[in-house]
Amino acid sequence: MIDKYIAYIRDVRRYSPRTQDLYADVLHRFEDWCGGKMDLIPSRIREYEGHLMEEGLKSRTVHLQMSALSGYCNWLIKEGKIKSNPVRTVKRPKMEKRLPEYYTETAMDQYLKETEHAASQEELEILLTADPKSQLAKELYERRLRRLVVSLLYGCGIRRAELIGLQRNSLDTGRQTLRVRGKGDKMREIPLIPSLVQEISLYLHAASFMAGESTPETPLLRTEKGNKLYPEWVDRAVKQELQGRQGITGRKSPHVLRHSLATALLEEGTDLNAIKEMLGHSSLAATEVYTHNSVERLKAQYMNAHPRAKNEDRHD
Repeated sequence: MIDKYIAYIRDVRRYSPRTQDLYADVLHRFEDWCGGKMDLIPSRIREYEGHLMEEGLKSRTVHLQMSALSGYCNWLIKEGKIKSNPVRTVKRPKMEKRLPEYYTETAMDQYLKETEHAASQEELEILLTADPKSQLAKELYERRLRRLVVSLLYGCGIRRAELIGLQRNSLDTGRQTLRVRGKGDKMREIPLIPSLVQEISLYLHAASFMAGESTPETPLLRTEKGNKLYPEWVDRAVKQELQGRQGITGRKSPHVLRHSLATALLEEGTDLNAIKEMLGHSSLAATEVYTHNSVERLKAQYMNAHPRAKNEDRHD
């Protein structure tokens, strides 16, 4: 049944390969702990949760494992195998709320300014006059591609899997929009700013030169050999581009770029529902977490500026 469930979340729910592997690992571990069978009763699940805590797993990890078990039970209900979800009756361990990490708008603007040469018409002309098999051509192309990866993740707030899944026909340069296939196979349309449309257009010239002509179904982003990008490639590109940049601290990941756009939009006064639609969240609750970043920043500004707060600091 586990394999059938993993096929369901792959083919129907369209979960990422990483999530599929994670869920399969959680379910097989629980099955092994139960002695080779799935004891889906509240008492056994409660015992297993205690076992995980005793093993030293963090509360967030235990929550994740319980969520995977709960998702499996919900599917079993749909399949008519069980009548109710036993995981729902098990109390989860307390977990500290973690605010989304993000890079400031100032830091990202500085990065885009420092790397704009990599996306320029001038460098494209140098590339087009080089031997496509030369090291120079490869370096110029990869640098342009890495920069575009960051520009799209930050400029559109899309997920890593969504970025990889973009096709040539996802882009509508006339309407300046990008069609994105998100979780659950849901499609959404994201507006593109003119500078990003220009960057994509110049990149497509470079891609045709290095990787060959494309069809509507060709991946929008390709390696110099014409291959589709993969998760590890995207992660490395983001780290390489952002490492050592002024004002960019903490993790260098595609998801932090997504958080950064959401936080910047919120601070500019963008409606929360509009941000929800752009990010492809299924509920407003998932989007509301970004309001905490703004509140924390406001609190810091308040404490620095408020006269009474300053006086209290002097009295300490």
